[in-house]
Amino acid sequence: MNLLTVKNLFVRIEQKVIVEDLSFELAPRERLSVLGPNGAGKTVLLKALLNLLPYSGEITWGPKVRIGYVPQKIDADVHLPLTFKDLFLAKCRTLRVSPAEIDEISTSVGLTREVTETPVGHVSGGQFQRGLIGFALIGKPGVLLLDEPTASIDEPGEENIYELIHRLQDEFGLASIMVSHDLSFVFRYATSVLCLNRRGLCLGTPREVLAPEVLEKLYGEPYSYYQHDHLSHK
Repeated sequence: MNLLTVKNLFVRIEQKVIVEDLSFELAPRERLSVLGPNGAGKTVLLKALLNLLPYSGEITWGPKVRIGYVPQKIDADVHLPLTFKDLFLAKCRTLRVSPAEIDEISTSVGLTREVTETPVGHVSGGQFQRGLIGFALIGKPGVLLLDEPTASIDEPGEENIYELIHRLQDEFGLASIMVSHDLSFVFRYATSVLCLNRRGLCLGTPREVLAPEVLEKLYGEPYSYYQHDHLSHK
């Protein structure tokens, strides 16, 4: 049974069509990457899937599917006294799940107790992103929606976050829908790729979608990336 079925999805903002007649499915453990130029509707799609934006068409989540969401960016005020421990505990109370999850998740995403007890405005960009991923994992979701999870991280830290996400997908058996600008990561780890250019332009495997002629049609100009085979990496 599919975790998600989307049929004939339209999303309009201020009378402008952002997503047009989009249909796709998400199977258990599937890793769907969403590609497209700026303004193509990638973030809008995720928000529609979360029912945060009005839409027409059908979005059907499977019974008892739990969703975790990692936003593209959150600006944390350095004067804010909240810590990730506070945020994790608040979500545990909201979902009525045991706070015992916090230590396991913190370890899984690579956050020490010192970091989880540091005000969120004072942690590094990589630590902050790990905290957002940990927050999304509370409640044991079956699906993660990630909106460019390395957008606010410098290039050396990007690889660490992508490796973390890949490991968590294996560890927790997660399906995912990820908006990503890193085509090398998509080539290595995605099981399927959805291209958006105002409307669903293509849907297929990474090898099919990341062909040069498809990328040129998607982005409107020649587009290349480094095809690094992670499996050959010792």
